[in-house]
Amino acid sequence: MQNRRFGRTGWEISEIGYGMWGLAGWTGSDRKETDDSLNLAVESGVNFFDTAWGYAEGLSEQILGDLIRRYPDKKLYAATKIPPKNRSWPSRPEFTLKEVFPAEYIVEYTEKSLKNLGTERIDLLQFHVWEDGWAQEDEWKEAIQKLTKEGKVERWGISINRWEPNNALETLKTGMIDAVQVIYNIFDQAPEDQLFPLCKKLDIGVIARVPFDEGTLTGTLTKETTFPADDWRSTYFVPENLNSSVDHAEALRTDIPEGMTMPELALRFILNNPDVHTTIPGMRKLPHVRSNVAVSDGTKLEASVAEKLKKHRWDRSPTQWSQ
Repeated sequence: MQNRRFGRTGWEISEIGYGMWGLAGWTGSDRKETDDSLNLAVESGVNFFDTAWGYAEGLSEQILGDLIRRYPDKKLYAATKIPPKNRSWPSRPEFTLKEVFPAEYIVEYTEKSLKNLGTERIDLLQFHVWEDGWAQEDEWKEAIQKLTKEGKVERWGISINRWEPNNALETLKTGMIDAVQVIYNIFDQAPEDQLFPLCKKLDIGVIARVPFDEGTLTGTLTKETTFPADDWRSTYFVPENLNSSVDHAEALRTDIPEGMTMPELALRFILNNPDVHTTIPGMRKLPHVRSNVAVSDGTKLEASVAEKLKKHRWDRSPTQWSQ
């Protein structure tokens, strides 16, 4: 496993992290399988784990807390998120800070996450949605300064809304934020335009989420794929999105190097960019852990392949179903 310096935090974190959304609240989740996969990840060198209170109302945080206690001799970085008070994902420009992250609410959910994790301090606490219009408001700044001073949170981050990579630029310039989490993959290359250069200038940690485009870049979806009604993907992969996603994945197949799978190419594309410090695929099953961590071998994509992948950029705008 290769490590990368996580911006000005100075942390050396695994370039393949662990996205914990799918471990709680999704159909097919199995606790033993989950724990086995997490254990294998740690033993394979993964040390960065991303969760959120919103993943089954704290259950995913509790699973991570249990993992940390199983490995007291290893430093495992816990990154979690404060859910929006109005429970609206993503945020919208008309929402006020008072509706989404009032000071007392930030404190309340920091305490909830600490209890779920069973730790004295949260390594990285992120706002689960964000609006750059809140950048100059004092309330959130005072709240996070207080929690940092009390030793309850070491570093702060923002999880940027889907397909809005520039919706945090002014906030980053305040100097209050140490890390950003943004959708970045073969299709979603827009963070390269403004977000990544600013993060590099300010030495801010970058977490690339949704490396497989919610499954599209695994190459396993078809236009007939369906999901159970209680699986969030049933509302995300509406026909408009599913059909177009499958078409884009099919177009990519001709540019996959011989001997490489689409998921491997998806991860190698992200790791090929030095501005990204870790990517956080979901890994619910042991074979997924093995295949994902194997990509962290220090091998870069050939320049010709990287150039071909640029043409697969797919700029999308937020819609009603793009939670």
